Amino acid sequence: MLKLLRCTALLVSALLPLTASADLIPPPQPDARAWLLIDHESGAVLAQSRPDEKVEPASLTKLMTAYLTFKSLKNGQLKANQTVPVSVAAWKTGGSKMFIAPDKPVTVDELIRGMIIQSGNDACVALAEAIAGSEAAFAQMMNAEAKRLGMAGTQYRNSTGLTEDGHYTTARDLAILARALITDFPEYYPLYSTLDYTYNGIKQGNRNRLLTMDRSVDGMKTGHTDAAGWCLVSSARRDGRRIVSVLLGAPNEKGRIESSATLLNYGYNAWENARLALAEEVLETPAVYKGAAASVQVGPAHDAVVTVPRGQAGKVTREIIVDKPVIAPVAAGQKLGTLKVAIDGKPAGEYPLVAKVAVEEGGFFRRIWDTIRLWFGI
Repeated sequence: MLKLLRCTALLVSALLPLTASADLIPPPQPDARAWLLIDHESGAVLAQSRPDEKVEPASLTKLMTAYLTFKSLKNGQLKANQTVPVSVAAWKTGGSKMFIAPDKPVTVDELIRGMIIQSGNDACVALAEAIAGSEAAFAQMMNAEAKRLGMAGTQYRNSTGLTEDGHYTTARDLAILARALITDFPEYYPLYSTLDYTYNGIKQGNRNRLLTMDRSVDGMKTGHTDAAGWCLVSSARRDGRRIVSVLLGAPNEKGRIESSATLLNYGYNAWENARLALAEEVLETPAVYKGAAASVQVGPAHDAVVTVPRGQAGKVTREIIVDKPVIAPVAAGQKLGTLKVAIDGKPAGEYPLVAKVAVEEGGFFRRIWDTIRLWFGI
């Protein structure tokens, strides 16, 4: 079945369920507590098991810590070369470390690398304190951001993923977050493919072993605690197509690597994308009544892509419907129609069509004349 994830980073409409053909390759069944495989561009779910079960996220929590850190860099609250004080609380944080210390200056950029590559819990707490003043206040920011992104099954208590009552998420929510992080902060995403990082004379390798086993894999994050099991959010890009896998609660490290690789390979072998329209395309130029311009360009707000079982891309068709009459004023981005999708003649979903530019109201005589035209259907 095809479904679309909710994600504010990409404007796509929810596709109607699509029943796969009888010859669709059966999805794998990893030995794990929960998993979800999605096409990054379309948001289509390609394989899943217990995607909404609430589980402990372990260090996958750091994806949200990173998201808020990147957001703070983007809005100017933080600077990459800014020196951050290291509190005793950050220094003493347990679990994996980058080994920061209160008497040694550290920059935001170093902390980000320590958080992403070395999975340093101490780095996460230092960043949380730099952004929100305390880790507790930062956790509130994390929850607010999760709500904004549509992560309905998530609640954060800390920035690190260390076990704590009431700290949980779901495979679906992690897919939403991963997709948003990749889309919203492409300038920082390459950090997730960095193989090692040295800080304070200590070199540590990236725990995502898929990075060295499959060249198409370029992210994202591992996680492990006794309660969470072995977890991995992974992302790969092959032939211009990106797939994201979320695997939670594998029995061991080997299992999380092999199962994640199996899911990714299944996504590429069993499914393909059909591109219906590019974001920059103008699909229609309907007439505008009562406007300063006689017509307006209409097209998709973002690339319109549908994921289908491999071999069915040629069966995808589209129908462009513009809501008429179009009457000024028209705002840029205003929905003016629908791109309907069918697969082998069966309805499979739709995408909104929007105005590419604004059209202001026309002058007095233009509005009067067009009112007459509308009355008589001219």
